[in-house]
Amino acid sequence: MRLRFWGMSLLMLATDVSAAERIALPDHPTADQRADIEQRLNDWPLLARFAKDNATYPPPRAGEKRVIFFGDSITDFWGRPIGEFFPGRGYINRGISGQTTAQMLVRFRADVIALKPAVVVILAGTNDIAGNTGASSLGMIEDNLSSMTELARAHGIHVVLASLLPVSDAVIKDQTVRRPPSAILALNAWIRQYAGAEHLVLLDYAPAMSDGAGALKVDLTDDGLHPNAKGYAVMAPLAQKAVNAALAAATD
Repeated sequence: MRLRFWGMSLLMLATDVSAAERIALPDHPTADQRADIEQRLNDWPLLARFAKDNATYPPPRAGEKRVIFFGDSITDFWGRPIGEFFPGRGYINRGISGQTTAQMLVRFRADVIALKPAVVVILAGTNDIAGNTGASSLGMIEDNLSSMTELARAHGIHVVLASLLPVSDAVIKDQTVRRPPSAILALNAWIRQYAGAEHLVLLDYAPAMSDGAGALKVDLTDDGLHPNAKGYAVMAPLAQKAVNAALAAATD
């Protein structure tokens, strides 16, 4: 029954996008591909990833101002295993590699709200642009980021909204094909505007991570998409400054 439901959902999705934008299933999937397909059918937002940790995570101590970093692989890989993830701070990493804002919105209650943070740092959208879960317009990404912000505010959580990192073809070719710089620039422009209009703390990674031509600096990445340890070292003080600003607002 579950498989029939998901099959119908996938069919409906396929009718909404052009043939060039459809996600094609392999005729003869490998064992890994089959496992990935089954996982997506049974747990599309990957709620199981942190379910056990969330269930046993202690409530905030009296006076504790908990901070959660919420995102995709750029968050997921931070400190596990690349670079250091704010040693001694006790910040919680709830990034999942490959995720889009639609998946993150589904797991926002389980992986953010239920842990009762004072601040959530949201970095997402690059995988939507790449089409990881199918065709996604900028408007759809903006709606999902807005919904996460609204959910956070409804539960007294202060939002830090981060700009997307640029990409580069200098290390691995065609990064800019899947993630056109024009789309990243357009989404970042909206993020800056939205953060200002909604009085959110803006965490603007892009200028510090970009070279003079608007690409990700070659020395800050090993693949043209993800930061390396040096890249995370550039991002960390920017993130800490934004978190400090949000925590100050949380104590007002």
